[in-house]
Amino acid sequence: MAQVQFYGTGRRKNAIARVRLVPGSGAITINNRDIDEYFGLETLKLIVRQPLKLTDTLDKFDVIAKVKGGGTTGQAGAIRHGIARALLMAEGNYRPALKSAGLLTRDPRMKERKKYGLKKARRAPQFSKR
Repeated sequence: MAQVQFYGTGRRKNAIARVRLVPGSGAITINNRDIDEYFGLETLKLIVRQPLKLTDTLDKFDVIAKVKGGGTTGQAGAIRHGIARALLMAEGNYRPALKSAGLLTRDPRMKERKKYGLKKARRAPQFSKR
């Protein structure tokens, strides 16, 4: 018998997360590691759990996420986006709550490109009169 699964793709900055929701006890696995092992900071764990807490499905689904690219904060945001999209596939009634919390919107902020004559995107070389 095939198990019911819900998929969602989340993106933030350079991070891309492929998220699978499986009915279960609430275990969150990221790249074959437990969430506590993968993310050191509590704030990142809170970000990942936010859509589940909002829809009161923290103990109804197991989350299996594969994430690559970006840093830890971008990866946490991408997983959050993916979970929100997967929850939407699981139950359409969650849409107003997720939308009002801003979890379905992809964060468009990206790193600005470096410009010539500058050290970084906006950082100019130190000015000297002589």
